[in-house]
Amino acid sequence: MSWDAKDVALLKELWAVGQSAAQIARRFGCSRNAVCGRLTRLGLKRGHKPPTAKPNIRPVPKRRPALLADCARPVAKDVLRKPVARQPKKFSKRELYAMLADAVRNTG
Repeated sequence: MSWDAKDVALLKELWAVGQSAAQIARRFGCSRNAVCGRLTRLGLKRGHKPPTAKPNIRPVPKRRPALLADCARPVAKDVLRKPVARQPKKFSKRELYAMLADAVRNTG
């Protein structure tokens, strides 16, 4: 779109009144991006409030050293058990051969 002085003056007036770029674009019969581009080239901006000069920033609370009792991991109770030492049962050759024969019979 070609912008003549009359269109630019109307654009400035509508922008100052507070109309959006889409509303102005509908009035001129062009795209919203064309209006935004022209506003940028003219250096026109909305009068938004700047962020506050002194924002309210809270400091991070300092960590207090915890008591050793609070930090310690719970200790498992020591349970006194008699150690059970299982010895494998010793088989004779005859018993081993008998078990092997039973196993072979049961697999067939």
